[in-house]
Amino acid sequence: MRRAVAAALLACAFLLVPTTASAADRAPVGWASAGAGTTGGAGGTTWTVHTRAELKEALANEGEPTAPKVIRVVGDIDGHEAADGSLLGEQDYAPGYDLGKYMSCFGEDGAVWSDTRYDYCKQQRTLRQNGSNREKAQVQLTVPSNTTLVGVGGTARLLGVFLTVNTGTNIIVRNLHLEAPVDHFTSWSPGDGTRGSWNARFDAMTVITGKNIWVDHCTFTDGRFPDREAPLGFHGEHVQRHDGLLDIEDGSDFVTVSDSRFTDHDKAILIGSGDGRGDRDRGHLKVTFVRNLFTDIVQRGPRVRFGQVHVVNNVYRGRAADTLYALGAGLESAIFSERNVFVYPRGNPALAVADYGGEQFRDTGSWFNGRPARLDAVASGLGLSGEVGWDPADVYDYRPLRSPSAVEHHVLRHAGTGRQYE
Repeated sequence: MRRAVAAALLACAFLLVPTTASAADRAPVGWASAGAGTTGGAGGTTWTVHTRAELKEALANEGEPTAPKVIRVVGDIDGHEAADGSLLGEQDYAPGYDLGKYMSCFGEDGAVWSDTRYDYCKQQRTLRQNGSNREKAQVQLTVPSNTTLVGVGGTARLLGVFLTVNTGTNIIVRNLHLEAPVDHFTSWSPGDGTRGSWNARFDAMTVITGKNIWVDHCTFTDGRFPDREAPLGFHGEHVQRHDGLLDIEDGSDFVTVSDSRFTDHDKAILIGSGDGRGDRDRGHLKVTFVRNLFTDIVQRGPRVRFGQVHVVNNVYRGRAADTLYALGAGLESAIFSERNVFVYPRGNPALAVADYGGEQFRDTGSWFNGRPARLDAVASGLGLSGEVGWDPADVYDYRPLRSPSAVEHHVLRHAGTGRQYE
């Protein structure tokens, strides 16, 4: 581990930022600028890490985890990396676990679990539960308050890491490629939906009761392990081994996600803990999404409950046949959509917004396949009012790009890991 005091190495931590970077790159646009603001670990100790063990040590920061710190990630860090450098797999977490045997205990149609259907069913249930807990203990790394976690250059990747913020404040996660963990012990829930559903446990990143969080120039993806290549499960469909790419829950506030990429995933971003968690989420979940690229995302770009969410100058691209919706208006949500670009060949603007128990949705100036999207009319047809009760311009300063070509040019050039900041 190479470690030094910030005064000596702080400049090195930001060599990846060109000297021409504007003020917008040194401070967040949107909700993360509100409240106490978001500066991360600026002025604190600098760490440079290459392995999971080093990253874990840096997050602990010599027993002062909430003291300011900048953690520079170099190259690949694998969440499954053991202390001896080997990579752990399913059988290391739960020797003897078998997905096929686990599924067989539900019967051929996956309708009902029985411990006595086969003599191994009770054992498989225990193995799955224990394996899931051991995998979680291995891959979960929690970012404490007053931290900047930044990738060096364009090749820094967190592979199979379940990155979490848990009550942390003033955190920046920047220039990192985050490959979502594969849940080796995903569970089948027969009563979830009309035919049952798989429920994976891990996101690429989860923010729980976090305040003043800035996620910038990151790439979120299933990467090497897309669910379309997972084993077949019930009803001839693939087992779902990933949960979300980014979830923001439990009263989190003042979050900005900027200039990032979300690619090749089903349920991308969820804001809000559930319809029954208004006691935690109501009045919170203030989030801005600005200049992000969503490519081949099936749904949740994002789906929102309760929050005041500003979605501005983002680009959504994919195949209409593979897309459910981009923006999901959930219970008591107040989404302010502004000048976003939707590109779904042979699709229609109904793909841009969906109602999941919401009552409000507003759009200003978005485009669908090169033409005005008129999403307020789409939302009205869903029974959603255009009066969301707030306006981002009353809360923070920002200057949206005002043409579809300008939005696409900027986002396609700059969003994601390793892209030049401007």
